[in-house]
Amino acid sequence: MRIFHVITLSSVGGAQSVVVNLANAQVIEGNEVWVVSSVSGEAWKALRPEVKTIGIRQLRRSIGWRDGIVLLKLFYYRWKYRPDVVHLHSSKIGALGRIAFSPRRTVYTVHGFDSIRVANRSFLPVERFLRRWCAKVVGVSRYDERNLIAEGIKEKVTYVYNGIDDKSVMDIAKLDSTVRHTMEEIRQQYDKVIVSIARDDKPKKIDLFIETARLLPEYGFVWIGNNRKYEKGENVFLLGQIPLAWQLLEYTDMFVLPSNYEGLPMSIIEALAFGKPVVASNVGGITELLDGRNGFAVENDARVMADKIRYVLEDRERYAGMSQAARQTYLEKFTVERMVEGYDSIYRDIIRG
Repeated sequence: MRIFHVITLSSVGGAQSVVVNLANAQVIEGNEVWVVSSVSGEAWKALRPEVKTIGIRQLRRSIGWRDGIVLLKLFYYRWKYRPDVVHLHSSKIGALGRIAFSPRRTVYTVHGFDSIRVANRSFLPVERFLRRWCAKVVGVSRYDERNLIAEGIKEKVTYVYNGIDDKSVMDIAKLDSTVRHTMEEIRQQYDKVIVSIARDDKPKKIDLFIETARLLPEYGFVWIGNNRKYEKGENVFLLGQIPLAWQLLEYTDMFVLPSNYEGLPMSIIEALAFGKPVVASNVGGITELLDGRNGFAVENDARVMADKIRYVLEDRERYAGMSQAARQTYLEKFTVERMVEGYDSIYRDIIRG
C-alpha cells in the first residue's frame, strides 16, 4: 500500500508525533510511506530512513497567495505517485488536501477540533462545506467526535485515540549531555520536580504554570518548549526548545499541562508511558486520559492545580499507586499498536472501496 501522510508544518508538535508514529509503524509493515509537509523540519528526524519525505517550500500555517502553488503541487503529487491512501493531518492541509486528492482515498484527522470550534470558528463553514470530501473524518477523542457531530459534520465521522511507542524503554543516549546535567542539578535542588513539555503558543497557559509554581516553592517546575522569556519565580526553569524532550521525563516526578484547549495531548500520553501522574486542564479529550487514579483534569485555577499537585506528591503510597495506574493506562489504551490498528481498519475500508 502506498500511503501519503500530509501535514502543514514539520516542526515538533503533537500532530507531527502522530505522523511519525504512524509512518514508522506502517513502513515496518511493508507499506510505501511518504510524509508531505513544509520543508524538512525537526519533527522528521525521528522518521525511519525508509519513510520518504517531500517538502513544500510555499506551505505555511497562515493563509495567503502561496496556497495556490501548494494546491497545484498537491495535484501534481496525486498524479505522479497515485497514492492508495492519503491521510491529512491539521485543518489547513485538511482543506487543501481534500480539494486536491480523491475523496474516496482520503482520511482527514482533526487534531483537536476545539482549535476550530473554539479558537477559530470562522473556519467552521469551510469544515462543513468539505465534510463529504473525504472517506472518513477522524477525531482524536470521543469529545472531538461528539463536537464534530454537534457542529453539523455528521457524515463518516469516527475517532481513533493517539498512541505512541513505549518511550520509557527506548535508548535515551541521544539526549544532549548539557541538558541532562541541567536536569540533574534541578533534581539536587528540589525534592520533587514537575515538568511541562509544550510550546508557549496560543493553546497553552504558561502563565498559569508559573502562577502555580509560585504557590509551591518547595517544588521545582520545569517548562520545556518555550520560545519567549517570562517573569518567574526562582523555582521555575524555562529550558526552551529541546529535541526529544520526552527523554527528560525520567528526571521528573509529575507532569502538568495547563491549556485553553486541547485534542488528545501526546505529551500526556508520553508522561503516562513513563508512569508519571498528571495534572492538566479540563479541556478537550483530557478527561479520556485522566480518571482520578492516574491524575486529574482540573479547572484553570492556580490554587486548584497546586492543591492537586500537592495531593499527589505528599503521600508516598498514593504516589506509587497513581504512578502504576498511569503506566497501566498507557499500556491498555494508548500504545502505537492500538492507534495503528484503528487507522488500518479505516485504510482497509478505503482500499475495498
